[in-house]
Amino acid sequence: MDKFNEGIYLELLEILQNLHPDVDFTINKELVDAGILDSFDIVTLVSDIADIFDVTISADEIIPENFNSASALAELIKIKLEDEE
Repeated sequence: MDKFNEGIYLELLEILQNLHPDVDFTINKELVDAGILDSFDIVTLVSDIADIFDVTISADEIIPENFNSASALAELIKIKLEDEE
């Protein structure tokens, strides 16, 4: 993982840990499917991501595949950042 991607991932992990300090987000791959993240968490995440990374996640991007793991969400953020360049 390069420095850019690692920075996104680490910042995202901090956001996620603030939501649920008891969850290991580095290994869990079913955050939505297992009910760890609920709809309120998703709204909070989308808002925090917008504030911190200055990207907008659209309604059609709010799908389990993008939110089931920290790595999938970090990849979405990376793509959004690259699209804005």
